[in-house]
Amino acid sequence: METLLVLFGILVMFIYFLKLMKCLRYFLLTKWYGVPNSFFVSMGEWAVVTGSTDGIGKAYAHELAKRGLNIVLISRSYEKLQKVADEIEQATGRNVKIIQANFSNTDIYQHIEENLRGLEVGILINNVGILQEPNPCRFLEMNDMDKTINDMIAVNVVSVVKMTQLVLPMMKDRQKGLILNISSGVANIPCPLYSLYSSTKIFIERFSRGCQAEYGSKNIIIQCLMPFGVVTKLSKCKPGMNTETAEDFARKSLDCALLGDRCAGCLVHDIQAIVIRKIPLWFLFNEAFLNKCIDFAKRSRGSSK
Repeated sequence: METLLVLFGILVMFIYFLKLMKCLRYFLLTKWYGVPNSFFVSMGEWAVVTGSTDGIGKAYAHELAKRGLNIVLISRSYEKLQKVADEIEQATGRNVKIIQANFSNTDIYQHIEENLRGLEVGILINNVGILQEPNPCRFLEMNDMDKTINDMIAVNVVSVVKMTQLVLPMMKDRQKGLILNISSGVANIPCPLYSLYSSTKIFIERFSRGCQAEYGSKNIIIQCLMPFGVVTKLSKCKPGMNTETAEDFARKSLDCALLGDRCAGCLVHDIQAIVIRKIPLWFLFNEAFLNKCIDFAKRSRGSSK
C-alpha cells in the first residue's frame, strides 16, 4: 500500500510538472519569443480564413497579413468582405481575394474549390461558427429548432470537414501546412444549456486531433483552439481579466501554433480550462444551478437592451 501511495504521489507530481512546463512554454512563445513571421510565410503564400468579416476571423485575417501572407476571405456578405479586403490591402499591402459563401448551405464547396484553384494555400483558419439563440437554453427551447439544428451542424461541423478536405491535399503534396480549427472552451466538459453547440465544438476537437495524428508526420500542423471569453458580437462577452479582444486572441493563438494538437490559445484561457475540468459534473448538472444560469442570462440580456 505504501508503495502504491508513493507511486500515486509521483504520478500526480509528474502531471502538475507537465502543466507547469506548458505554462512556461506559453510565456516563452507568447511573451518573449513568439513564433517568427518566417514560420507562417514558409507554410505557403496564401492563408484562408472562414467567417472573416467580423470578430476572431477578421482579426486572424489582419494578423496573418501583417505576418506576410496573402489572404483569402470567405464569408456570406459581399459588402463586408470587400470592406475588410480594402482595410487589409491598405494597412499591409498584401493581396486579398474574397469568396462569397454562406456556410449554412452545403452546396458551396465546389464554388470555393474553384476559387482556390492555383493558390498556394499554406494556412487555413476554420473559424466560422454560429451559436444558438436565445442562449443559454435547454435543447427543446431553441428558437426555430429545425433550422437551428441544420444550420449549426452545417456551419460548425460540415464547414470544418469540407474546408479541410479542400486544402489538406495540397499541403500533403508540399509536405507543410498549418490548419487552426476554432472550437470553444465549452467543449472541455459536457455543457448543459449549450448541448448542441458544445457537441459541435467537441467534434472539432476530436476531428482535429485525429487528423493531426494522421498527417503530423507530413510536417502539417492541425491544431484545435478552445478559447473561452473573446469579445465579439457572437459571444457578447465584455472586456475583463478573463476575456481577450479578438485582436489579442488572434495574435496570441498564432504564437501557440507549436504548442501541440490542442490548446486554449492563450494562458488565461488554458488556466480556465484546467479549473473548469475540476468542477464536479453533479454540480453543473444540478437543476437549481441550471435555472439560476438561465435567470442570470435573461437579466443580463434585459439590462443590455
